[in-house]
Amino acid sequence: MKTVCMYFQVHQPFRIRRDYSYFDIRTHAPYEDVEKNRDILRRVAEKCYLPTNRLILELIEKHRGDFRVAYSISGVALEQFQLWAPEVVRSFQQLAETGCVEMIGETYYHSLSSLFSLAEFKAQVLRHKDLVKELFGVTPTTFRNTELIYFDGLAPVIESLGFDTVLAEGADRILGWRRPDHVYKAVGAQRLKLLLKDYRLSDDIAFRFSDRGWAEWPLTAEKYAHWLGAIHRKDAFVGLFMDYETFGEHQWAESGIFDFLRHLPGAVLAQADLGFRTPAEVSRDHAAVADLSFPTPVSWADTERDVSAWLGNSIQDAAAAHVFELEDRVLATRDGRLIDAWRKLQTSDHYYYMCTKWFADGDVHKYFNPYESPYDAFVCHANAVNQLRWQIEEATRARSVERRTLLAPSESSDVVAPSRSPEGLTLTAGSEIG
Repeated sequence: MKTVCMYFQVHQPFRIRRDYSYFDIRTHAPYEDVEKNRDILRRVAEKCYLPTNRLILELIEKHRGDFRVAYSISGVALEQFQLWAPEVVRSFQQLAETGCVEMIGETYYHSLSSLFSLAEFKAQVLRHKDLVKELFGVTPTTFRNTELIYFDGLAPVIESLGFDTVLAEGADRILGWRRPDHVYKAVGAQRLKLLLKDYRLSDDIAFRFSDRGWAEWPLTAEKYAHWLGAIHRKDAFVGLFMDYETFGEHQWAESGIFDFLRHLPGAVLAQADLGFRTPAEVSRDHAAVADLSFPTPVSWADTERDVSAWLGNSIQDAAAAHVFELEDRVLATRDGRLIDAWRKLQTSDHYYYMCTKWFADGDVHKYFNPYESPYDAFVCHANAVNQLRWQIEEATRARSVERRTLLAPSESSDVVAPSRSPEGLTLTAGSEIG
């Protein structure tokens, strides 16, 4: 049977205030834009998450389990749902309870940690795994990295964390003459399977659906199902991977996107030998046809499908470097509040807002972007990093004082207090940025 594998990414970042300035550093002024984060979250919940979840549940019930989908929901998105839209969490729980929905693992903070620190990457993946288990009662066996970033070096790490399957982009430069509708084996792992996104068919929905200049507009469910049914290989699978905000936010309700989704399962299931499976089911039912190597990082972003959307210019590189150089110092504080703040500053969206590739992909980079320019995004992020740097310094100093107090000699003790704080835990002059 030819299989349609639909996977949706659900994510919203904790954005930084656009008016957070250098003069706010060391004042304890909060740098997260709580009001904007709440307003965007509520807006997208009303336009996308809630109506689309209701529709997906309706379609699962209508087709008696033959319609099946998968979700990866970032930990920071789930935090915001719990804060400002708990009904969204309940609606995803309803979907998980049907047995027709797979919950996929990812980095908790939707971070770029896989490119900088494998120890941090592992910690976030395991934390996300625990949260999915807590909220949805399942342990993910399929993994999807932030922005679908994948390269060979991640394969043994992902496998060691208990995953059987990883999702990746079906980039032409990786596939060459091969097709994205095969299951492949990950190079560097023993059993890890690779499922690839068919970016052409996925982007027909995610990006081209409402484009009246597109030769295939208007796209109907019947036309799209016919394209899927025309795939020649009988055991093929088609990876339709996209942002969940496609429904109602990127593609507005007025475009007809909900009507398209409402009719798609029926149109697909009407095709001979065509059905739906989750990524875990595809991996279980299909043997890998060959090894497939990703020698350099590949993502699902932009026309290049590399990591240049986040690390393609000097300000992005500097911003990421200044965050990840704090790793040892912030972890040494053992302060959960500071570690959480540090990890939120790793979220990929911050670096996406700094992208200067304003040509073919410009509109994509502007979406949900609170800043007027990439340079404004960099300055606000740099100020937030410097605020965190100062807080780490304060916490380190407090711990040093506490240690000296605990180790201070008393009348009944010969213990000598250390004369200085632990090496590497204090800031050097001129270490701030901005």
